Amino acid sequence: MFGTDRSTLLTACRLLVPGSIYLRYNDLMTETTFHCGYIALIGRPNVGKSTLLNRLLGEKLAVTSPKPQTTRHRLLGILNQPGAQLLFLDTPGLLPYQNALQEALVNTALKALADADVTVWLVDPVPPHLDDQVILPHLRALHRPLVVAINKIDLVSKPRLLPLIAAYHQLFPQAAVIPVSALLGDGVDRLLAEIIHLLPVAPPLYGEEVLTEHSERILVAELIRERLFHHLGQELPYAVAVVVENFDESQRPRLVNIRAVIYVEKDSQKGMVIGKQGRLLKRVGQEARAEIEKLLDSHVFLDLWVKVWYHWRRDPKAVRQLGYQSR
Repeated sequence: MFGTDRSTLLTACRLLVPGSIYLRYNDLMTETTFHCGYIALIGRPNVGKSTLLNRLLGEKLAVTSPKPQTTRHRLLGILNQPGAQLLFLDTPGLLPYQNALQEALVNTALKALADADVTVWLVDPVPPHLDDQVILPHLRALHRPLVVAINKIDLVSKPRLLPLIAAYHQLFPQAAVIPVSALLGDGVDRLLAEIIHLLPVAPPLYGEEVLTEHSERILVAELIRERLFHHLGQELPYAVAVVVENFDESQRPRLVNIRAVIYVEKDSQKGMVIGKQGRLLKRVGQEARAEIEKLLDSHVFLDLWVKVWYHWRRDPKAVRQLGYQSR
């Protein structure tokens, strides 16, 4: 889907699915008025990309935590508006990498950036990092529209905000600079309108009921990992990976049975995740199950196990097997 020529895509929709995707939205659009495209949410770790995605969708799709580098997947969130379908790509934070996992995450974000029709560069309310060699070279090389979103404006006064807007305008004169608060929703409507204005003319790629292309297995694993991020201190959350090994929905909606494995890198970390007398793992399981039941709209039996996969973050093969790779 990424990088598809829009006129080719429109023709394909007519030929391959007549009366389906194209005609389903006939009451909302014509060939020349409907807008659809991918929007990459790009930025450093912990600038609020996942919070912004959840705010835009009105649903909790992306996991969040106060710790940086929580996001590990390129997560697609689909928003339908009158006359437009917006395909948001939440991406891992961009920083210089030090191991195979971080390299894979950076590559995932850069691939989303290269493939997107519109890029939203989300920044903290501070002056531009002009020495940023991870993000800036790629943004300067963009041949597609860029929007700069200064997030967390609820934390700064207006007199401090105006010079920041001017600084980002000077850095990228062609880009709209929009102050927002992803947490409170301030400025988000203006950001949304600007994105729709910049999207290419094209028919929708997904049905109105679709929120994401990701499987429920992946979303469940992410919800478990989110709770681990909230309860594990220091560096330990970054050594954790979650894989759903069994997802039995044969009794759904009465019950969904899920078995998930939490991988750590060292034997000592296993005991820390389990906690004294299993209390931490039990708490993580209880909190994750509540979130998973909301996601699946079903009762859930969640069985969590902790295993050691020695130094998996340093091993490119292990990183791929655990699903952390660009798509």
